[in-house]
Amino acid sequence: MRYPICLTTVAVLLISASTLPGQEVEPKPAGDRPALVIVGGGNLPAEISRTFIDLAGGAQSNIVIIPTASQRADRPDQGESEKLWKERGAGTVTRLHTRSRDEADQASFVAPLKSATGVWFGGGSQSRITDVYLGTRVQAELNALLKRGGVIGGSSAGAAIMSKVMITGGNPVAKTSAGFGFLPNVVVDQHFLRRNRVNRLLGVLHQHPGLVGIGIDEGTALVRTGDELRVVGQSYVTVWLLQADGLPVRVEVLKQGDTTSLAGWVEEAAAARQK
Repeated sequence: MRYPICLTTVAVLLISASTLPGQEVEPKPAGDRPALVIVGGGNLPAEISRTFIDLAGGAQSNIVIIPTASQRADRPDQGESEKLWKERGAGTVTRLHTRSRDEADQASFVAPLKSATGVWFGGGSQSRITDVYLGTRVQAELNALLKRGGVIGGSSAGAAIMSKVMITGGNPVAKTSAGFGFLPNVVVDQHFLRRNRVNRLLGVLHQHPGLVGIGIDEGTALVRTGDELRVVGQSYVTVWLLQADGLPVRVEVLKQGDTTSLAGWVEEAAAARQK
């Protein structure tokens, strides 16, 4: 099923929105509130990586990189991931990867997460992440990280896992599975404008009434701190809401520096469902 909104409609909205130019230590995140940095894929602009690192504690950050979404994660890395993030300004950087759920449930494997101030998920297939880590000690430690005020970020596949209803593929009809649910009451889609995914996100919203849809384009991040959602990057984030039967879809286009309230969108989505 296709819906009466396509990229042509979004393009009009974008024009109206204007264009953009060893020993365990106590983790010390930058703030006392959990944060999420959700990137729509593509190149990672310096301002986004800097935002993630700053939220994790800057030069004192302790970041864990999880590349499991990529097939290449099984190849020897030779410290390239750690080097890249250190060049961006991170403090301590550790790479964590397995294909085994049993290993993901071992205390020795999750030990780096206990002292992490930030965790980053790379791109690839989001199902590779959830197949291994969902429901294991890794997920428990990720939740603990957020509880103590840390930050979780990810791009592409690392963005899709942020919502409980996770889009795994398909276009225009989406395939879905269970994600981590770090961003509640929301479904996230990535590469959004670049790959024309408007109709697939609307389809998911029809299948799951009461959710807020968030489409994040490439080179762009949605940063959540507390109730605030803020856009960082080169393109746009679009927020979608299915209103009561017979009423049109509501969409808001956000660009660099724009903010909106997560609670406001969630409340409006819940109210629309009850009508």
